[in-house]
Amino acid sequence: MAREQLQVLNALDVAKTQLYHFTAIVIAGMGFFTDAYDLFCISLVTKLLGRIYYHHENALKPGTLPPNVSAAVNGVAFCGTLAGQLFFGWLGDKLGRKKVYGMTLMVMVICSVASGLSFSDKPKAVMATLCFFRFWLGFGIGGDYPLSATIMSEYANKKTRGAFIAAVFAMQGFGILAGGMVAIIISAARHFPPAYEITLIARSTVPQADYVWRLILMFGALPAALTYYWRMKMPETARYTALVAKNAKQAASDMSKVLQVEIEAEHEKIEKIVIEKGNDFGLFSKRFLKRHGLHLLGTTSTWFLLDIAFYSQNLFQKDIFSAIGWIPPAKTMNALEEVYRIARAQTLIALCSTVPGYWFTVALIDRIGRFAIQLMGFFFMTVFMFALAIPYNHWTHRENRIGFVIMYSLTFFFANFGPNSTTFVVPAEIFPARLRSTCHGISAAAGKAGAMVGAFGFLYAAQPKDPSKRDAGYPAGIGNLIRGNLHISGS
Repeated sequence: MAREQLQVLNALDVAKTQLYHFTAIVIAGMGFFTDAYDLFCISLVTKLLGRIYYHHENALKPGTLPPNVSAAVNGVAFCGTLAGQLFFGWLGDKLGRKKVYGMTLMVMVICSVASGLSFSDKPKAVMATLCFFRFWLGFGIGGDYPLSATIMSEYANKKTRGAFIAAVFAMQGFGILAGGMVAIIISAARHFPPAYEITLIARSTVPQADYVWRLILMFGALPAALTYYWRMKMPETARYTALVAKNAKQAASDMSKVLQVEIEAEHEKIEKIVIEKGNDFGLFSKRFLKRHGLHLLGTTSTWFLLDIAFYSQNLFQKDIFSAIGWIPPAKTMNALEEVYRIARAQTLIALCSTVPGYWFTVALIDRIGRFAIQLMGFFFMTVFMFALAIPYNHWTHRENRIGFVIMYSLTFFFANFGPNSTTFVVPAEIFPARLRSTCHGISAAAGKAGAMVGAFGFLYAAQPKDPSKRDAGYPAGIGNLIRGNLHISGS
């Protein structure tokens, strides 16, 4: 293939790092900033939703979301994301990256705003509205995965391609960080009312609390809306235009403007590449299975296994923080203080471990390679998770709380300086241009299937065997030994 390389593609491969590379990183990366903000900000407000809509008068504890409602609110966006990754991934190879790119962003903007709206003040209506729009929000987010990865891969030069794709994905860390910061600012905007256990009535949940969760969810529309114009100004990638649409003249014209050099259109060479190399096989062909079957199996299986742990850890951070006493019991706080403390804890984790992990990958991926980072990340995630799980009695003591938080943070660091980044990068590089977006979408969808196992499956698995302690309507699970012991110690 190297001898038959088109001039326009060769110019992209050998181009020095220029302003347009960083522009593409920001434009594509802001989509991932929004994706992460929207997916993870829900964990900041679920306890608040329980206090507002499921409060019982004179109860000894604040209201909480019923388990089935909690599972739906936390996990429905993943269902939409999975569907969006498959649909928009396929559409990106059929219609082109640019045409579909704007669609996903508009879906995200509209549904972010709509997630903060409701058609009634009744709990069922509010939760149904929230879940409906978060499904379609996830649908738009799903399209951003294959399209952003593919566009950055096809714009980047060969020398720093891994770093550029990883930098787009690293914006996810800033999105998680921004979610916590927005929640801190909004929840701290007024003085905290009395704690729940002092009043034992709804005065600990001020009327303005209903606006807090809505504003936090709706803020996700802002960065996406600001990026829309610049996404529409980006030209279609030369690899798609030349190799899939077979329009060599347009590819040369677009990249001449971007690279500011004269590039010759080579119609004959495009046809020669397709005919001589037999590069017209489809996704379900024997040739694809022979060439890329193991690649697709590898990208899907690793992403699936990673996201079971990664998303369950992210979504249930607040429960772990409460379990070790980093966040006080709910009854000792009012509604806004609880949001503030949850957001502060998650922001500290993001700032000290999540964000640095992403950028370690950006700095080193083209030096030590994808395989080494992925293997190292999985290994250290396993080590630190076992170190937390096996000696759980040790972590139940209050004096060991800081050690627990450090170990817990390191699992996030090595997830991001590891498989969470590499599972995103590799599918954008390893598949042929006309199937690249589709295959990345399939790989990412496998990851979201794992996230759904984490969001839904562990909720059921954590149910105690004792019927008196089990949530109504749930079968017996294996229980949550660590949480149980930690609660006993912290109480």
